[in-house]
Amino acid sequence: QVQLVESGGGLVQPGGSLRLSCKITPRRVFAVYTLAWYRQAPGKQRDLVATFTPGAATDYADSVRGRFTISRDIIENALYLQMRSLNPDDSAVYYCNAKSEDDEYWGQGTQVTVSS
Repeated sequence: QVQLVESGGGLVQPGGSLRLSCKITPRRVFAVYTLAWYRQAPGKQRDLVATFTPGAATDYADSVRGRFTISRDIIENALYLQMRSLNPDDSAVYYCNAKSEDDEYWGQGTQVTVSS
């Protein structure tokens, strides 16, 4: 059974940084699934933020490119999202996602609030 558990959200001031973590089990997920971070603000659709393929290719939404970095640590069974230069528009619930040709899994989400 695939499980994704996010952590690391919280309250941060504009211009600040935050690192989100997603614990992923079992480890075979990293070899088969494309991993991603999504976010959803109140009243808005869930949007793709960044992706990490099994071949280690990454991609980013235009709104976060240059500020966010997605990475993985297979030994730690973890996917990360390093966020810098945060602004209030980045406030949302952030979700970890694993998707293959056959199925898709979501974490429960972690809240990020950017406010002074």
